[in-house]
Amino acid sequence: MTSRDQAVAASQAYFDDGGFFAELARRIAIPTASQEAESGPALRRYLAEEMTDTLQAIGFACRLLDNPAAPRAPFLFAERPEPDAPLTLLTYGHGDVVRSMADDWRDGLSPWALTREGNKWFGRGSADNKGQHSINIAALRTVLETRGRLGFSCKLLIETGEEIGSPGLHDVVRANRDLFAADLLIASDGPRLKPETPTLFMGARSVINFDLIVRLRQGAHHSGNWGGVLTSPGLILSHALTSLVDRQGRIRVEGWRPPPPSEAVRDALRLCAPSDGPGGEPAIDPDWGEPGLSPAERLYAWSAFEVLAFETGNPAAPANAIPPEARAHCSLRFTADIEPDSILPALRRHLDAEGFPMVEIVGPADPAYRATRMEPDHPWVRWAAASLERTTGRAPALLPNLGGTLPNDVFAEILDLPTIWVPHSYAACSQHAPGEHLLAEVIREGLAIMTGLFWDLGETPPSL
Repeated sequence: MTSRDQAVAASQAYFDDGGFFAELARRIAIPTASQEAESGPALRRYLAEEMTDTLQAIGFACRLLDNPAAPRAPFLFAERPEPDAPLTLLTYGHGDVVRSMADDWRDGLSPWALTREGNKWFGRGSADNKGQHSINIAALRTVLETRGRLGFSCKLLIETGEEIGSPGLHDVVRANRDLFAADLLIASDGPRLKPETPTLFMGARSVINFDLIVRLRQGAHHSGNWGGVLTSPGLILSHALTSLVDRQGRIRVEGWRPPPPSEAVRDALRLCAPSDGPGGEPAIDPDWGEPGLSPAERLYAWSAFEVLAFETGNPAAPANAIPPEARAHCSLRFTADIEPDSILPALRRHLDAEGFPMVEIVGPADPAYRATRMEPDHPWVRWAAASLERTTGRAPALLPNLGGTLPNDVFAEILDLPTIWVPHSYAACSQHAPGEHLLAEVIREGLAIMTGLFWDLGETPPSL
């Protein structure tokens, strides 16, 4: 058995003997819901006590960085230099979680208690993101215990505001470029393509949320007295929305449609059909979205518009009256090919051209994050894929970018790093919902994958 094999086996033994469960249970028990105003002490405790104690025990120097935009959501910077190492790794995680929704978890489960039922480990933050960065830190520790060194210098950043849009993250990293300087980012978030498929992704789509509003008059008016002679804001807004996409979901707004995916992206996505079915995922609708693209291309390499909520009148208590206004809360997921600051101006031009100047657009000037993508034929991607295949015996799925959103632009654009993400969750994990969980077999394999990956980084990085 090689030393690499010994390290991988040790990481799985840590899972098997209950050590990893106990470690993650401590972290789940800290109620770090950043969306709740009173969460500040818990967020700070997660970094200053739980994570600092863990990292200092394996030779990291730790310090908290204040957040200028959200003082209750600090950052942890940790560093373990190896003076003769040829490269520096930066890794990332977030210790905050969404609201607990405690009353909506079923009997026997609590958001703040890690609970094992069969192959599922339930708890708020298990998938997003405490479980994932805990896997990576445990793998770093295993490499150190087995080899006595990492073979690379390592820097680590944990934020506590990701679930509220990472306020301050871009500013802190931009102001401390030298502190965060590295050669590569390896981190974990999001789902695997399928539970049984090791996965790499190299960027993320971004999202912009905005409201469309039609305000026509003050107060509602009886539909028996005024129906047929007063314009309906709900119907006007409905027609405006249907001008944005056709009845099959094809986007019609010029400027929201990215260029066709590159051949490298298409080649990678040919092997990446999104999961549907046995894991609790919904069945994919084959005829929805951009024609001529595969489901994987529509999910990872194209834009997606959605109406998240629509309201006119009082849905809870409808009245026979013409409402004065209608409002839709909307989102656009978009790829790295689209400039964020062009999205709402493009929407304004489209609505005006379609005869809807009365529709107001209320939204942010820019989304929280920019979309990013690294081509799947990049040397770092080939190296990481080979490492995962060596550990698991299976070629990983290669996604040019995640379908969801995370702050990869901080690392890809501000720090100009190659970015490799290795997810340890799956699409039906109930992330952001009651019953959030991880799968035991994915955790165990994730520990092996990351131990092998960090071992290889210290021994056989690619020749660039």
